[in-house]
Amino acid sequence: MRKGIILLLSMCMLPLFFSSLSAQNRKMDMADYEKRKMEFIRKEAGLTQAEAVKYFPLNSELTQKKFELHKLHRDKVQRIKDNSNISDEEYRRMLDDDVEIKIREAALDKEYATKFEKVLSPEKLYRAQQAEKNFIQKEVTNFRSEQGNRGSGNSRRR
Repeated sequence: MRKGIILLLSMCMLPLFFSSLSAQNRKMDMADYEKRKMEFIRKEAGLTQAEAVKYFPLNSELTQKKFELHKLHRDKVQRIKDNSNISDEEYRRMLDDDVEIKIREAALDKEYATKFEKVLSPEKLYRAQQAEKNFIQKEVTNFRSEQGNRGSGNSRRR
């Protein structure tokens, strides 16, 4: 249960991370990001090549589905932000949509938990999920650090 909540929180951070990148007018090389993420997870979780070949396509599929859920929600939120005359009913629908997104995301997690159990042991699955969470946190920290350095004229490049 706890690891599911942690994974859910980390997956929720991912769309926020990507949207903050675009908000800062910064392009991100997604292929490079995915490559670095897979290398980090593989190393930290101790995945064999055979395990990685089975795990990463499933993980990417799940991430993409969650990203699409959040994209639809972000589009709705943006429409409300663009409208200065918002009714309580529109706010209520947005709050309901927020809850619905979380329910649908939890359903995806449950669906994919069964699939992941077929390709990784519980220990390696846990380690892979923790590694992904740690990687995302590291990326967000690096991004924020870079943004802070840009403001002071000390831009740092990778």
